[in-house]
Formats: sequence, C-alpha cells, structure tokens
Amino acid sequence: MAPTIPMRSGNPALTADTFNRFQAVPGADAMTLGGTVNKTAISLGILLVAASYIWNRGAADPSLPAWTLISVIAGFIVAMVTVFKQSWAPYTTPVYAAVEGVALGGISVVFEARYPGIVSQALFLTFGTLGALLLAYRSGLIRATENFKLGVVAATGGIALLYLVSFIIGFFGVSVPLIHSSGTFGILFSMFVVVIAALNLVLDFDFIEKGAERGAPKYMEWYGAFGLLVTLVWLYLEILRLLAKLQDRRR
Repeated sequence: MAPTIPMRSGNPALTADTFNRFQAVPGADAMTLGGTVNKTAISLGILLVAASYIWNRGAADPSLPAWTLISVIAGFIVAMVTVFKQSWAPYTTPVYAAVEGVALGGISVVFEARYPGIVSQALFLTFGTLGALLLAYRSGLIRATENFKLGVVAATGGIALLYLVSFIIGFFGVSVPLIHSSGTFGILFSMFVVVIAALNLVLDFDFIEKGAERGAPKYMEWYGAFGLLVTLVWLYLEILRLLAKLQDRRR
C-alpha cells in the first residue's frame, strides 16, 4: 500500500486528505499536471465568458443585483456539492465557473461604476500574481515546506473566522472597521489578506503536484482546477477591495 503523503492547503476545496485515499492503478487513466492545467484553462475561459456577458449588460441593467445575488448563492451550493462529491467535478466545475463568472461580472460592474479602471487593474494583478507565483514555484524559488503550509493555513483560518464574525454581527448593524475601513490599518489588513490569498496558490500548486504523483483518478484534474478557481476568485475579490480602499484614501 502506498504511504500516506502529508499534504495541507488553506483552500477549503483541497483539504489534507483529498488525495491520500488514492493509489495509482496500473493501466488506468490518472491525474496529470498537464491535464489539470488544461482543465483550469477551460474553467477560466468559461468564467471569463460568463463575466463578460454580465459586464456588457452594464450597471444600468435593473436585473443586475438579482443576477449577482442568485449566482453567488448558486456558486456556494455548487462548490459545496463539488467538495463533498469530488467524482462529480467534471460536471460541477464548469457550472461553478459559469455561475462565479456571473457573480464576479456583477460585482465588477458595481466596483467599476464607482472606481473607473479598477477592474482592469485587479485583473492584471490577479493573473500577474498567478503567473509570477507559478514561475517561482516551478523554479524552486518558493517551496511549500511544512512550516510554510502551517503558517498560511493558520492565517487563512484566522481571516475566515474574522469574516464569519463580521458577517454575523453585520445582521445587528455592527461592522468590523479593520475589514471595511480605508484608513491605514484597513489598508494594511487588506494587503495582508491579498498576500495570504496569493500564497494559497503556492499551496494549491504543491497539492495538485502531489495528487498527480499519487496517481489520483482522472476526474481529479477537474477537482484540482476547481480548487485553483476558488483561490483565484478569492484573490481577485481581495485585490478589488484593496484597490477600492486605496482610491478612497486618495479622495
């Protein structure tokens, strides 16, 4: 029996035991890095097409809030289904990409209306960060050591907990200034979150590489693509939030 490989990711879609139960089966189609890259490219293409559709409808579209809200809820549901039924990933990942594209398109329209030019900046920074970190990971400049993983996972968990608390107390009309403020501490917090979101990409690269080494089933290529999408969506939204705070600060 193949030994268990200790793996850890701050991404909730890629938990520590996602790949551990799989063993390579001679002659069977297995997960590969190239296959995962292709699935990720397809998923990103679907997301961008869906986002472009909503983007072209513009802020004047009265149905924009409904489109955005429904797609956010649908995206959460599809994500949960994918996490618990990983074998469905070849079907649910494209659906997730589409509904998240609609959600991001709607959110982007709102931000662009208030901060002209912010969306193109956020897109450039998101994909630039993805490319830079992938290059650094493949070249060995950044290594996902166990201490590195522990630090990123702990920070990600802390951020998630703070966001959850903010969401709950928001029902009582209370907000967390650290999250929403455009002051110095609010901007520093957003910078910290962007860095942690970006570092989660390194964990995802390492996690997918280990999954390919384990000989995970072919459908896990789609699940790996799903995990990367989750991180990229988070990174894009946090960059949008940071850029908005910076523009508010200059006003």
